[in-house]
Amino acid sequence: MNARALSLLASASLLALIVLCVLWEAWLAPLRPGGSWMMLKAVPLLPGVFGILRGKRYTYQWMSMLSLLYLVEGVLRAGDAGLTGPLAIAEAVLAVVLCVSVILYARATAPSRQRQQG
Repeated sequence: MNARALSLLASASLLALIVLCVLWEAWLAPLRPGGSWMMLKAVPLLPGVFGILRGKRYTYQWMSMLSLLYLVEGVLRAGDAGLTGPLAIAEAVLAVVLCVSVILYARATAPSRQRQQG
């Protein structure tokens, strides 16, 4: 996969993860009826949006670590009852896609790789 495709995949999965986190905790299956402050879990993802969209390699690097937190939450909550379980699985899948795509993008755009290709 080339860097452009990885960038698009990372952007789409990041934006989908943000939307999922907000919808999940605000309307779909909040911890408390009427919404939950847990929707703020999407806030740490927001600083990475512009860096990912602009192809900033450093943002891809730290986003690979941040995405693991969402993977852990998704795996831990996957067994919960009701709609929470499927939403947690969706979160885990999006987190894995995000993590893998940002790692592969960072690897593909490494300065050492650029010199080898040239």
